[in-house]
Amino acid sequence: MVRLGLWALVLASCGAPVADDTANTATRTTATGTTVPTSATTAPATPSLTAEEQIWLATHNAARTRYGRVALQWDDTLERDARIWAQHLAQTGTFEHSKERNGQGENLWMGTRGAYLPASMVGSWVEEEAYLKSGTFPDVSTTGNWADVGHATQILWPSTTRVGCAKASSASADYFVCRYTPPGNWRGEGFDARRR
Repeated sequence: MVRLGLWALVLASCGAPVADDTANTATRTTATGTTVPTSATTAPATPSLTAEEQIWLATHNAARTRYGRVALQWDDTLERDARIWAQHLAQTGTFEHSKERNGQGENLWMGTRGAYLPASMVGSWVEEEAYLKSGTFPDVSTTGNWADVGHATQILWPSTTRVGCAKASSASADYFVCRYTPPGNWRGEGFDARRR
């Protein structure tokens, strides 16, 4: 899919995640399992998150807040897995989903190196919300093609609770990967596209 000069692929998942009704507060889970609170809609000054990570998390959670979803927690394991895959893509010049995601959801983005701000990377996926409709997945797009909204539905999937993202660069391109757990886009699951 080409969108504003960006290449994007979407994740098709099968299965049934379990919803998590935790408080609407974003937290960061460190590699040692420690949970650190952060803000759901702003990029907090969290020492353990880079400035880019803070923006990526805040952009995800700003979208989720508009739909009444629980804020995502930053997860170091997901970030590590995303970084490994982003580095692979940058080193090989390929652009495809990992076949070894260990049950994680995945969104991919690629653009000209250094030409995009961190918020615009996630923002390009969030823009797909213009085509969202409530329904049973995969019937969740006003275009009739779920792939037109697959990044946004992963970001907004109600039972997804954690995210980790990373960027790697080749000489000419930035490769951006986000991993999610539990993954979204489950065939046969209901999706509510109403804003709150």
